Amino acid sequence: MQAKKNATAITSREMRTLEINAEYFGISLLQLMENAGRNVAEEIAAHFPCERKVVIFCGLGGNGGDGFVAARHLLALGFNVSVVLAGKGADIRHEAALKNWFALQALRESIPIHEVTDSAALPKVDADIVVDALLGTGTKGKIKPPIAQMVEYINMLSAFKVAVDVPTGIDSDNGEVLGNAVKANLTVTFYKAKPGLHNAKKYVGELVVRDIGLPEALEKFAGPGDVFLVKKPRSASAHKGDFGRLLVVGGSEVFSGAPALVALAALRTGVDIVYLAAPEKTAYAASAMSPNLITLKLKGDNLSSANIEELLPYLETVDAVVLGPGLGLHAKTREFVKAFVPAIEGAGKPLLLDADGLKAFAECKRALKVPLVLTPHAGEYAVLTGRQLSENSEKRVAEVQKTAAELKAVILLKGQVDIICDSKRVKRNFTGNPGMTVGGTGDVLAGIVGAFLAQKADAFEAAAAGAFVNGAAGDFAASEIGYHLMATDLIEWIPKVLDDPMSHLKVRKAGGAVA
Repeated sequence: MQAKKNATAITSREMRTLEINAEYFGISLLQLMENAGRNVAEEIAAHFPCERKVVIFCGLGGNGGDGFVAARHLLALGFNVSVVLAGKGADIRHEAALKNWFALQALRESIPIHEVTDSAALPKVDADIVVDALLGTGTKGKIKPPIAQMVEYINMLSAFKVAVDVPTGIDSDNGEVLGNAVKANLTVTFYKAKPGLHNAKKYVGELVVRDIGLPEALEKFAGPGDVFLVKKPRSASAHKGDFGRLLVVGGSEVFSGAPALVALAALRTGVDIVYLAAPEKTAYAASAMSPNLITLKLKGDNLSSANIEELLPYLETVDAVVLGPGLGLHAKTREFVKAFVPAIEGAGKPLLLDADGLKAFAECKRALKVPLVLTPHAGEYAVLTGRQLSENSEKRVAEVQKTAAELKAVILLKGQVDIICDSKRVKRNFTGNPGMTVGGTGDVLAGIVGAFLAQKADAFEAAAAGAFVNGAAGDFAASEIGYHLMATDLIEWIPKVLDDPMSHLKVRKAGGAVA
């Protein structure tokens, strides 16, 4: 594999997302680890003749797994190889690393292995080359024993030092030294450079970026990794409100179900409190649908500017707003949207505009000073922009991204393949099925994305994850009952997708039915 020149950078969380999504799309972590370890071995072989002594210091995680693979390949290339493990092999939990650890066991006569649980038990190292495969890109906080002592020991050695992906003790995102760090002569990093490597040059040495079989196109596909990006862990000490408060504003004398679906989907996504603000009769109808809904009963059959004063106290307490589902296009309601959007902006709250809210916003559209997510289908996009979308996929993406840049917004264009854009990023989402043409599935989507926004997720990441979750929930529902779906069927599957987004892989492999 060839080294990359002038590759752009990728953060640790982006890389983790990409690795998870790669596995979802059929490229296993075991394959990536094999490619990474082989690249390290080939880079060493390009610098040194065989028969040189190589000692590889390995951690218990994925970085150590890369080191195990490198050891095997270096042995095959004729090098004299040994491994020092920071801990016990029995404590390896990383699945791909564990498989490569097992692969070394039959080679113990050729590759001596020292398992070190106490820094006082470090073996005396006599090596021409030392490989640092202790800790990788996800490392945060000061490094701890015995790895901290191993770093000191490695730095004392006169051998040529090679770091795998990132020198142990360097924060790969910002270059911070986490107490102490390996001073490498050569760092072999994978796929793309990590931002921190450019800020820690005296520890990195020569930087080489190697391919590991990840096509860059995968960065533009939504998958389970995007869900992990926005999921907020729940601690035992969590309190009501820690997971967000969402205001849903919608409904009219004609439509009562849409805002209720948004609110219920947001609750299933994990937001703590949802206020559903709707015209009085609509709010009572929504209350009758579920006791879980907190409804704000606003005066009138349709919303008007006169209702804004009632909503201002709630704007101060919530973390995000969804505006538009079932709102209708009454003239007074359109004026309400035009006046309420600036109020949301003034309160500094992220906003998702959907359905009729989008159509009203089209009459006064502009860039806002708060995170803005727009969720049109092709028809609503035409109303928003005054332009029909191209049928060509690449042109369509370019058009949507141009609009996103103009409005400084995130646009989630709903369709057979969802397109998610901001001014710089693009993702496509492939989850979902023909049964989801039924009314209300877009409202469920708005609720999911709105919940992520209320939980302080980045707007683009919230939209990408929401598109995946919504479609995957629809796929699980269809796998049980076929394409005879109702929007409420999706809501019941949201927790399944959130708890185990990779489980959707079974649906993909089965072509739409769970195996």
